[in-house]
Formats: sequence, structure tokens, C-alpha cells
Amino acid sequence: MTQPWYRQFWPWFIIALPATVVVAGIATAIIASKDGVNLVAEDYYKQGKEINQDLSKFDRAQALNVHIALNLQDKELTLTPVSGDLVPNQALRLALFHPTLAGRDSDYLLTSDAKGIYRLHLDKPLTGKWHIRVDAFDHEWRLQETVHFPLAAPVELDPKGR
Repeated sequence: MTQPWYRQFWPWFIIALPATVVVAGIATAIIASKDGVNLVAEDYYKQGKEINQDLSKFDRAQALNVHIALNLQDKELTLTPVSGDLVPNQALRLALFHPTLAGRDSDYLLTSDAKGIYRLHLDKPLTGKWHIRVDAFDHEWRLQETVHFPLAAPVELDPKGR
């Protein structure tokens, strides 16, 4: 006496193969829709033209001999002016850019304390590769560097760090 089809191995094996592909396809679609690719900007040509205009800000920072030490301890990021003709107690604009996840990018306006140190308290410590950009409040000069967190020692941002 033969068994009904649903009690045999081979029909279920044959059904399992396409079912596995369907489940994997749905999982892939969910993952792809959750985090879109943000590596290419829609207005890349316009951004490229703006980069050429921004190079004068690096030249101005070099003329002013601006150097700033960046340090991160736990959740506190500090910027300490090392040298340069900086306006005393001038606010600085700090931008943190993640190389691949645009949703993690952030901008801050920092003011100095009585010792001239700029402090930023973060929600959580930074880890991995980040692009750091420091601008004068009036956008007169700019420093930029790529940094890998956590830091073993303070990193010096200088005009040649483009």
C-alpha cells in the first residue's frame, strides 16, 4: 500500500526549494528597503563645483596658521586651539560626516569655555571612520580631517588635512 503524497519525502523536498528562495527574497527586499544606499548624491555636479569654491577656505586657514587639537574621551569631544590668528571666544561650526550613512551626519555650533576649549557632549561615543569639518563662525576658514574613533591620542586638525 502506498502512502499519500503529503507523507512522502520528495514532494516536500521539492516544495521546500522554491519556498526557501521566496523567504530569502522577501528578507533581502526588507533589508534593502530599510537602509538605502547614500553613497552618490543626486546633485553631484553642483557639489563638485562647490568644492572648488571651498578650497579658498583651506587656504585662508593656512594663512592664519590655524591648528586645532581634537580629542574624544567617552562621550565628550573637545576642540582645543593650538595655534593661529583666531578671534578670541569665536564660535565654531563642527560637522561630523559618516562615510556611508548620511542619517548619522550632524552639525553643531560650539562656543568656548573660560579656558578657550570647545566641548561637545555626545549621546553615545563615536566609533569607526568619520569625516570631521571645523569652520569659523563666519565661514572665513575651514579645517577638515578623516578620523578613526576611538582615539589613542588627540588628533591635530590642520589646513593640509583636506
